[in-house]
Amino acid sequence: MASGFFALLDDIAVIMDDVAVTTKVATQKAGGILGDDLAVTAEKASGFKSSREIPVLWAICKGSFINKLIILPLAFLLSAFLPWSIVPILVLGGIYLAFEGAEKVYHYFFDSGHAKAAEAKMNRSEEEQVAHEKQKIKSAIIVDFILSVEIVIVALSAVIDEDISVQIASVSLAAVIATLGVYGLVAIIVRMDDFGIKLIESTDGKDNLVSKFGLLLVNALPWVIKSLSVIGTLAMLLVAGGIFVHNIHQIHDALHAVPSIVAEFLVGSVVGAVALIIVKVVESTVKRKAV
Repeated sequence: MASGFFALLDDIAVIMDDVAVTTKVATQKAGGILGDDLAVTAEKASGFKSSREIPVLWAICKGSFINKLIILPLAFLLSAFLPWSIVPILVLGGIYLAFEGAEKVYHYFFDSGHAKAAEAKMNRSEEEQVAHEKQKIKSAIIVDFILSVEIVIVALSAVIDEDISVQIASVSLAAVIATLGVYGLVAIIVRMDDFGIKLIESTDGKDNLVSKFGLLLVNALPWVIKSLSVIGTLAMLLVAGGIFVHNIHQIHDALHAVPSIVAEFLVGSVVGAVALIIVKVVESTVKRKAV
């Protein structure tokens, strides 16, 4: 009986070792998407009053964990019983990401009304601010869902030859690590000005290296946020384009001679532009019928 117990412990130790190794492999393979996820999440979680940044980020983070709870079992089931359905799901998500990216570019260059609304955001009433937060949180969670699907599928593909128990454990751990890592870094980014102020206050008015570093953090935050807005938009287009390039062989074959990042950006931009035009035409049609 004792020998059986120790044999069980040995089996558990072997499984844990396998899970540790495969989790590392799965996380590394999804690393590229995690960088895009970080940029998109930081962009989505910015633009709020300082006192609301962490609550908004926490709301998005909770939504991300719920997304993972939905995605993980579905991914394992689809991989086992309906593997053909994974690519269409990814493509639909890619269309949405491309649309989001293209819409941001459109608003920046062509929609003056949107720009004026952005300038007036600080004049919103409390009710309008709450509604704006809810809308942005909802949008962020939808985008997170699509990116999470991509992360889970990529992580799963890295361990697809392992036993199902190892697949479930390693991909689930990779998803948790990804979520904690991304949202932890975003929390640091959006609160870097507060950390800078704390550093300045700790020097009691002395002009030294600590106070200068604190001042640098405070002054850098607006530029970091603006940069993340641009990077987040590019990331959405790149991830969307990557979904099409890597999962539709006709597109991959047509652009095989083009550098991958250029091909992904071009495809993401074209898909986003087409999706945006369709949405604008539908919206215009609905408005005309409503008049």
